[in-house]
This record gives sequence, C-alpha cells and structure tokens, in this order.
Amino acid sequence: MSNTQSDAARRGSRRGLSQRAGSAVLTLAVLGTLGGCGIFSSKPPHEPTPLTEIKQALTVKQIWTASVGKAGDYSFAPVAVGNAVFAAGANGSIVRLDADTGASNWTAKADSSITAGPGSDGETTVVATQKGDVIAFDHDGKQSWKANAGSEVLTAPLVGRGLVVVRAINNRVTAFDSGTGSVRWSYSQPSTTLTLRTGTGMTFLGDRAVVTGFPGGKMVALDANTGNPLWVTPLSYPKGVTEVERVNDVTGSPVVFGRQVCGATFQGRVGCADVQTGNGLWARDFSSPNGVTQDERVVAAVNTDGAVYAFNAADGSTLWQNDKLKYRDLSAPLALGRVVVVGDKQGYLHFLSRDNGDILARVKLSGAISVQPVIAGQTLVVQTRDGNIYGFRPD
Repeated sequence: MSNTQSDAARRGSRRGLSQRAGSAVLTLAVLGTLGGCGIFSSKPPHEPTPLTEIKQALTVKQIWTASVGKAGDYSFAPVAVGNAVFAAGANGSIVRLDADTGASNWTAKADSSITAGPGSDGETTVVATQKGDVIAFDHDGKQSWKANAGSEVLTAPLVGRGLVVVRAINNRVTAFDSGTGSVRWSYSQPSTTLTLRTGTGMTFLGDRAVVTGFPGGKMVALDANTGNPLWVTPLSYPKGVTEVERVNDVTGSPVVFGRQVCGATFQGRVGCADVQTGNGLWARDFSSPNGVTQDERVVAAVNTDGAVYAFNAADGSTLWQNDKLKYRDLSAPLALGRVVVVGDKQGYLHFLSRDNGDILARVKLSGAISVQPVIAGQTLVVQTRDGNIYGFRPD
C-alpha cells in the first residue's frame, strides 16, 4: 500500500465508515474529506488546490436549468433514458425533464424523505428510503407500488429488463418485479467488520446479468433471472494490519463497454474483467472514492487525493495524470467524446482533454457537484447538491 493510500485510510471516507457487529451498525462520522482531515488523523485538512487561469479551448453552452430538492446528507444523481432525464432530492421530490429543453414532463412526491434514487427505464421510476422502502412510479409519475428491501438504501435502484434491482446497505441485492413489486430473487454476501458508508452502484450486462461490487474488492455478476452468481472476480485484495487499513470496497458503479467491465476500489486497484467470464484483463494499484468511466480508448478515474488519471482501456498503462484539481473533492468522471468531465465541491465543472488531460474549459454552477454528470441525447446533465439541474451542450 502506498503512503497516499495509507493516509487516506486513516482519514476515512467523506461519506463515512460503517462498523458492523452482529446486527448493529455504528456509523463513524468523518470530519473531513478523503483528501482532508478525518477522525483517523490529527493532520490539518488539505486546502483545495487553487484554480489557475485557463484558456477556454472548448465552448460549453448552458441550454437550460431546472430544480428539484436538495441532496441533504445523501447523494442523488440524475439518470438518463433516451431523451428523458429523471432527478430526485432528499425531500422526496422527483421530476422527469426533457433533455433538449429542461421542460418538466411530470413531477411526483414520495410519501417520505428518500435516501437513494432515482432509477428508471423510462416506464418505471424508483426511489428508496432510510427504512428500506422501495417506491415505484409509473410512466405518468403516479405511485404504482411500494415494497421493502430490508435495510437502508444508499444506492440508486437499477431498473430495466422487467426488474427493479435494489441494493441495501447490508449488502443484500433484491430484484423486484417492475410491474407488481413482488420479489423475484435476492442475493447477499457476508458483512465485513468495517466498510464505507456509500452507495455501490449496479450495471446490467446486456439482458444476461447484473454486475455490482462488494466489500473486500469483489465484483460479482448475478444472473438476471435467478440472482445466482455467474462469476465472482477479485478486483483487489484487502491489505494492511488494522481494520481501517483493510477497508477495500468497490466504489461507484462498474462500467461496461464492449467486452469488458471495469471498476475501482478504495485502497485497492482499478481494473477490467471480461464480461462473459469475469477473468481479469488488467489491474493497477489505485485508490478511488467514486469509481470509473470508460470508452473505447480510456478508463478514467479520480484517486483519493483528487488527481485525475486516464488509463489505456486495452492494457491499463497510464496515458496521463492531472494533479491540478487535487483536494477539490471531485465527483466521479464522465468520458464524453474528446473530453473527460468532472465536477468539484466548489461548484466548478471541469472539461479535461481525453488525449492529454489538459483542462480545456471550466464552468461555474450554483453549488457543489458530488455526483457524476450524465449524457441524455445530445445534452450533458449535471445535478448540484443544492438541487439545481443543468443542461449543457459542449462544442
């Protein structure tokens, strides 16, 4: 383990750590970010790296803005389905927006505050609560059913293939029928002593499987019909002596592109595996708080200090690294054409060259950006923690 990784482990995660003993869950509050001071370190926090003036080499046009509830203590990322954008806030507000204009197609309100969501396939839109309630809305925004996942949910539900797949904080994955809310299958792995308190995303592998990560650095592909594991791949392995040093959770959502699925872990590695077999293709030592993005050329990720890296998608060799955004509490990146887009806690959206990592453009938004931007049709959509949603068209 590198010194950077060890320091990050002692500082803990921005979203906290959860310690499990039997059925009890103890949440350890963290006083700073991954790049700053937490309960495991007496060092002062790092100040965000000051931004230097850049020459705007890319035109980024804002075409609309909308709003939904604030994020509060949780993270809410927009989800795109074709030309529709779905977004939610902690107060239970949910909106469906047109990606071209930002106009609202419908709004809905859950009957309680929510902790995760939305997930949608365009027909069924789902959010979840601290008590594990799973609340589904139909194509017109009317509540259609309500079920329970058994524990608090921090991960946006995955909706599609006739399923609503929900991952609870106790590492249980439950698939509900998207039409009725009845349970189709469930899968769980044993709890670990200490784990990050953060949502670990899920991704469909075609119609065949759902892939997600677990504590201990494992990526697992679950049969979409039965929930049985098709393969289990160790993306990385726990290291160190103390429980804190051995925290090694998969972070963010595994990303599928072509025949490979890629992911990253906290205090572990970034790497890719074959989607059919789970066999590892390549891996590099790395520590990421929020996962990866990939396209046909690069796999990009942000490390725990806020440095942005691009790896060759074919073999994992480092293509470039940008340290100019360190300690700015970056969101997960998004690979978008010739740029890699990432947001920061001061509300800046940065556009980095996919070829060399140079910052080509920068846009200031109304609030902190803690979730990955998404692409809906031809529109780049970004949600801030204060509940504002922006639509951009990069040139």
